[in-house]
Amino acid sequence: TFTRLRPRLQGIAYRMLGTLAEAEEVVQDAWLRWHEVGHDEADNAEAWLVTVTTRLAIDRLRAAKLHRERYAGLWLPEPLLIEAPHTPEEMLERADDMSVALLMVLERLSPEARAAFLLREVFEADYADLARTLGKSEAACRQLVHRAKAQLDEARPRYVVPPDAHERVLRDFAAAVTQGDFAGLRAMLDDEAELIGDGGGRVQSFPKPMHGGQRIAQLFYAARLRHGEGMRLRLVNLNGEWGLLRFFGDTLESAQTFETDGERIV
Repeated sequence: TFTRLRPRLQGIAYRMLGTLAEAEEVVQDAWLRWHEVGHDEADNAEAWLVTVTTRLAIDRLRAAKLHRERYAGLWLPEPLLIEAPHTPEEMLERADDMSVALLMVLERLSPEARAAFLLREVFEADYADLARTLGKSEAACRQLVHRAKAQLDEARPRYVVPPDAHERVLRDFAAAVTQGDFAGLRAMLDDEAELIGDGGGRVQSFPKPMHGGQRIAQLFYAARLRHGEGMRLRLVNLNGEWGLLRFFGDTLESAQTFETDGERIV
C-alpha cells in the first residue's frame, strides 16, 4: 500500500519543500508513523498518508522558512532531473505544476496556503479532503486556495512557451556557448535578462541577482575561455522543462533552468 502511494506522497513533499532530501525525509517520517499506527488494508490509506505527509511538510516548511531567511545568498529550489515525458503535451503539463519557476513563486505563500494550493490545483483534492487534511473548514480552505491563486497569478513567469520552442532556444544557446560565439550568445539574451544562482551554501554563487544581457553573456563567455574544450553542456529535462547541465571536465558544475519568450532568454 505504501509503495503504491509513495510517488504521490513524494510529489506532495517535494513541491511543498523544494528539496529532494527534505521531501524524502518527510515521506520516511510518514512511513514510520504509518507503521507505528498499524493500519490495515481496510483503512483509507491514501487519505491518512496524504494528511500526515502534508502536515509534516507544513511543519518542516515553517522551520525551513526561518532558516532560508538567514541563508547566505539566494535560496533556489533544488532542480530535479527526471525522465523526459513522451510527448510535448506531457512535458508542458509537468512543467506547469513542478517547474523551478513555479516552485520559486510558491515560496511567497505561507506553508498552509502552499499546501492548500498544491493539493487542490495539482493533486485535485476536493474541499472536503482539503478540510480534513488541513484541519480547517471547507469555507476556510476555499479562501486559502483563492488567495493563493491570486498571489501566484501576479508572480507567475511572464511567458508560456511550447516545449519545442524552449528546446530550440536552449540548443542554440548551448551551441553559442560551446563554440565561444560571443555575438551569438549576446544576441540570445534579452537586454533586461536576469540571472539568479544558488550554491547551496557549499560553493560560491551570486549574493544577489545579476541584471543585463551583456553582463550575463560575458559571464558565460568567460567560463568558456577559462575551461575551453573541458567545458560541456548537456540538454536534460529539469522539473518538466528543458534545461542544461554544465560540466567542467568530468565534474557537474551547475544545473541551469531558463525562462524564454520563445526567441530570447529572459
